[in-house]
Amino acid sequence: MPTAEAAAPVVPPLSILTESEREIAENVHQFAAETIGPRSLAMDLANRMDPELVRQFFELDLMGIEIPEEFGGLGQNFTTSIAVIEALARVDAACAVCVDVQNTLVDNAVLRWASPELKAKYLPQLAKQKVGAYALSEAESGSDAFALKTRAEKKGDRWVLNGGKLWITNGLEAELFLVFANVDFAKGYKGITAFVVESGWKGFTKGKKEDKLGIRASSTLALAFEDLEVPEENVLGKVGEGYKIAIETLNEGRIGIGAQMLGVARAALDYSAKYVQTRVQFGKPISEFQAIQHELARMDMELECARLAVYNAARLKEAGRPFAREGAIAKLKASEVAEYCTSKGLELLGGYGYVREYPLEKMYRDAKIGKIYEGTSYMQLSTIAKDVLKRNA
Repeated sequence: MPTAEAAAPVVPPLSILTESEREIAENVHQFAAETIGPRSLAMDLANRMDPELVRQFFELDLMGIEIPEEFGGLGQNFTTSIAVIEALARVDAACAVCVDVQNTLVDNAVLRWASPELKAKYLPQLAKQKVGAYALSEAESGSDAFALKTRAEKKGDRWVLNGGKLWITNGLEAELFLVFANVDFAKGYKGITAFVVESGWKGFTKGKKEDKLGIRASSTLALAFEDLEVPEENVLGKVGEGYKIAIETLNEGRIGIGAQMLGVARAALDYSAKYVQTRVQFGKPISEFQAIQHELARMDMELECARLAVYNAARLKEAGRPFAREGAIAKLKASEVAEYCTSKGLELLGGYGYVREYPLEKMYRDAKIGKIYEGTSYMQLSTIAKDVLKRNA
């Protein structure tokens, strides 16, 4: 049985990454194969991330990739974050999610929107010791993100939050949360405001951890706020700007989801390609049958298209150019390709693909979430369609 560790390093084409970005991705993949790989299945079965791995993510500066060195971060660019996420997902999608949310959502939002004082206080913590989480979704606020009911009321020099959140990734490990609440429901979405919240404050409660189909080691849970007092200086950006912060950070986060799905798809393709060269039927390896070769070729083609979409969106973001459409395409295409490659890979393994002894079963489960979180595929299609109609009005 071939091993995931034996697969070639996950490195996009030379035209996509610089030498520095490529080197970092290679080193992260090597770390993941050696350190995460042997624990991946056990974490999946236990429905829990190994705390030692989270500690190592901080030691390797993987939790503060874009945070400037003056705040303890790695001081790299957005594309480096994307390459790291892909490299981790090649070995374990749940670990990639942990690093992805920290970098593309939490770190990114604080870097872009926080006051100098908030940056000085929280960026060193996010870079070196504290996991962050992004708390937007609610029971009635999913795709309709701005239908949230969590309320924030001003009392003196503090805001008092009441309400709750659902589906919060990194919720178990996180100590810092970006929480979105409405300060004036009469203003609709223009009342939404973002707050930096510490989980240790009175009135902050973590709910049960969800028992999920895939990315099981990644924690997902509910939050509750009861008269939670937040200092006025912990408003992220300006009061009423929360909707803008949410839209823009999620646009960036979708590129991260695309990178996750690239890693899962590449792992499925590489494992399948090795397996079919060892599986003998009718007196020869099944890799010699044209039908099998064509399946691998189509998987590789689809993966390459998805990779180009993801890194194109990353470069546009980096250059300060509009990328909402390209980010939607990246997430949509990569999530579809991940589902396709893991499904085909599982079929190529036959009965072995359906059991946990072989990794395709886990990859197949991990891939499904790509079409759901940080904006469903339907929402990505709507974003793309709006752009098409606008261009042709």
